[in-house]
Formats: sequence, C-alpha cells, structure tokens
Amino acid sequence: MKHLKQFLLMAMLLFTLAPLQVSAKENIDVKEILWGHIKDSYEWHITKVGDHPVVIHLPIIVNTTSGWHVFCSSEFSEEKDANGDRPGPFNLVIKNADAQTNPNKIVEKVGGQEVRPLDISITKTVCVLFIDAIILLLCVLIPARWCRKHKVDDPAPKGFVGLMHMFIMSVYTDVIEATLGKEAPKYAPWLLTCFFFIFVANIMGIVPFPPGGGNLTGNIACTVFFGVTTFLITNFTGTKEYWKDIFWPEVPTWLKVPVPLMPFIELFGIFTKPLALIIRLFANMMAGHAIALSFAAIIFIMFNISENAIANYVAGTGMTIVSVAMSAFMMLLEVLVSYIQALVFTMLSAVFISLAHVKSHEAEPEVVK
Repeated sequence: MKHLKQFLLMAMLLFTLAPLQVSAKENIDVKEILWGHIKDSYEWHITKVGDHPVVIHLPIIVNTTSGWHVFCSSEFSEEKDANGDRPGPFNLVIKNADAQTNPNKIVEKVGGQEVRPLDISITKTVCVLFIDAIILLLCVLIPARWCRKHKVDDPAPKGFVGLMHMFIMSVYTDVIEATLGKEAPKYAPWLLTCFFFIFVANIMGIVPFPPGGGNLTGNIACTVFFGVTTFLITNFTGTKEYWKDIFWPEVPTWLKVPVPLMPFIELFGIFTKPLALIIRLFANMMAGHAIALSFAAIIFIMFNISENAIANYVAGTGMTIVSVAMSAFMMLLEVLVSYIQALVFTMLSAVFISLAHVKSHEAEPEVVK
C-alpha cells in the first residue's frame, strides 16, 4: 500500500505538470477531439508528439469508375484544399467533416461532380471489430480446449480458465436459464455471444491506447446489428399464441373492430423493443466516452482561459487536479457500466425471446375431493 500511494502521488503530479507543456499552444478544439474519438475514420489517430501526429494508417479498398483500388490511407494528403477536403490518388478525396453530403467519407470527383464509390475499406471501427472478435474467440476457445481435455468430475480449473467458467455459468444460470427455463440451451449461444462481445467491446473502449480506444458499442451500426438480430430471432421463433395475442388480443371487441386499435399498438410494440435495445446501448456508451474526454479537455481549456500567464497557471493547475480525479472516477464508473450494459442487453433479449414463446392456455385440471 505504501508503494501504491507513492505511485498514485507521482501520477497525480505528472498529470498536474503535463498541461504546462501545452499552455502556450492554441486553444484546444474540444468538438474535434470528441467527434474524432466517437466517429469512424480511415486512420487511427493515437496521439500527437510535438507537431507530429502518431497515426496508424489503415487500408483503403474502393471500386471507382476506373476499377478497384487498394492503397494505404497515408496516400491522402494531410493538407486540406480550398473546400476543406483531403485529396488523394485516383481523383479521390476525403470530404470535410462539416460537409453537408458524405462528411468524412471518400468520394470520387468525376467531371466536376462528386460520386460515392463502393467503399469496403478497413476503417477504425472495422479494425476494432476484428480485434474485439479475436479477443472474444480467445476467451471462448481457451476454456473450450480445457473442457475437451478434462472430464466432468475433474477438479475445477484455476486462473483465466476458472474465471471464464465462473463468468459464463453466472450469466447462463442467473440470466438466461432463469428467464428461458428449459429453452435456455437453445438460445444460450446467441445470448452469451451478445453478453461477452458487448462486454469485451466496452472494456476495450476504455483502454486509452491500441489495441483499445475504439468506441465500437458507441457506433450505432454495431448496436443496430445486435438489436435487429434479436428482433429476427424473437419474431421468427414466436409461437402461434404470440402472434394471436398481437393481431387478436383478449380485449373487448370494440378495441379490435372496426378500428384495430389494440392490434396496432401490439404490432408497434414489436418494433419498439429492439429499438430500445439499440438506443440504450448506443447512448450510454457514447455518453460515457464523451464525458470522460470532456473532463480531460477542461484541463487545456483552463490553461488558455485568459491572456494572463499566472492566472492561466493557477486556473489550469487547480482544474487539473479536479479533472484527473473526475476522469479516474469516470473510468471506474465506465468499467461498471460496461458490465451493466452487457448484462441488461442480454437480459432484455432473453425476456423478449421468452415473451414470444407463449404457450396455449390449457384447461385447469379438476380437483378431486
């Protein structure tokens, strides 16, 4: 504990003194920092050393009017043209982030017009998706390999395998089996995949350096995929009683005929359930990243709040201590939120699937006296 306290004290001092290196620079563009982290991009910006950005350039794969082209994103110029676009090879440009059409997207200039090519480039989000998928496979295949080599009555595993066994059985027993009952083994593969992929993606998004740092679950495309897949599983496996309760629910007839009020409400509810899954996960994870980055950006704002160097130093140093403490608190809170959001998504998906498996109402057995 003594060494831990000394380490935390040194870290706090470094965080306090570090902003002094940038106090003489221009004001920080907080909007660019926030959207640069949340939005997708064709390159992975890590940090900036002096005036030189540290960037991981990703492969560009496009099909233009002149055919297929594969090259590195470093081929696009860092200098922007008069329109704020970044020109590249083959008459391609990356549009300005403030453009009304195709912002931050690759377009081809043909005859004075902009044409959107078929773009299957490996963007930052796709790269993070591959990394998270590999981590998820390792988390699943390593325990599976242990299970294949051991019998059921063998001693329980230890270390990473034991942790994963405990984690998997906890989610399966307390969430999936408790909700679906006997049907749990049928839907457990999908629900466990949802939980662990979302949890891994959330945790990796908190890590501030590669291979972490990607805001995958804060991207609406990722959450839409999970929500739509749960929607399809729920409705394609629904029983006859489930569809009967939607189109002809047990309510007074005047609520169904001549105006189908209740069937319309029930049918509308089919689409609001996956929408709630999509928006909840997307909004919570995006907001968490935005708040953490905002706390960090406050430090640099306070060091440039006025033209008086002493006032900037006092305001910046004081706010640095507060900002670092709040950022550390937000990071710890994000770890908790990462688990809660993955658990909530899995639990609600299991509930929606369970509600679609309505059984026919059987007559109550007679009581023999």
